[in-house]
Amino acid sequence: MDFQHRAGGKTGSGGVASASESNRDRRERLRQLALETIDINKDPYFMKNHLGSYECKLCLTLHNNEGSYLAHTQGKKHQTNLARRAAKEAKEAPAQPAPAKVKVEVKKFVKIGRPGYKVTKQRDPETGQQSLLFQIDYPEIAEGIGPRHRFMSAYEQRIEPPDRRWQYLLLAAEPYETIAFKVPSREIDKAENRFWTHWNRETKQFFLQFHFKMEKAVPQSSGPPPPAGVKRPPPLMSGVGPRPPSDSMPPPPPGGMPVPPLPPGAPGAPHMPPQMPMPPMPMRPPPPEGLTMSNN
Repeated sequence: MDFQHRAGGKTGSGGVASASESNRDRRERLRQLALETIDINKDPYFMKNHLGSYECKLCLTLHNNEGSYLAHTQGKKHQTNLARRAAKEAKEAPAQPAPAKVKVEVKKFVKIGRPGYKVTKQRDPETGQQSLLFQIDYPEIAEGIGPRHRFMSAYEQRIEPPDRRWQYLLLAAEPYETIAFKVPSREIDKAENRFWTHWNRETKQFFLQFHFKMEKAVPQSSGPPPPAGVKRPPPLMSGVGPRPPSDSMPPPPPGGMPVPPLPPGAPGAPHMPPQMPMPPMPMRPPPPEGLTMSNN
């Protein structure tokens, strides 16, 4: 049959595919695609009936072969029903209980009072660091329980008003009451040989010792230190120069500066002559016999 004069025809090729042929080709492509992504044997909605055909239990549709069913699974109807079924199951499913947390049994003890203690103040002779040694007696401590300790800030406790100058050392061991020691709020040296604890199981005594770090000294002056053997002069008063040494100049006479003598022949009047010129430099009293004056 000649198709060359048909609309859409081309010489040497077949005619234009019909609608049924296009649908058949489309279903085949969808089947090949579905076979690559879906395992039909694991599909919960795929069922083969006694007549040899295939059914979709979700959409209640009948299919003659596997390709038809796979093409149906890629269609809009099947995908819509899948989303609807998932929403329904999520709504009807009971709320899953939260996973049970691991419960830790809290041991309850009857408090029997405060333990005995002894505190010793010490100072390291080599470094000069101050230290405190605590000895706590726990003769009735519970079996399998060891003493515990920790430092508490003054703002964490609720017994006294907070004071930044102090901190607290807490010691606890069941069934004794927890005791606290109020110590200065200074930085503690956590070095291996500066902070140690020891629990003696035979004597039921707990030992704890810690050292305070050395505080840095505040320098008194910013200038370099004077060389050895030289004493720093005392601070000078503002506007007053250094005083000369006592051996270079005699002490001033009592009564202040000396008054120049009256010219010879003047009566001993209490007032100064009106036109008497002032000397250019203050006169010094004559030195005592045996003492020479220096020109410094």
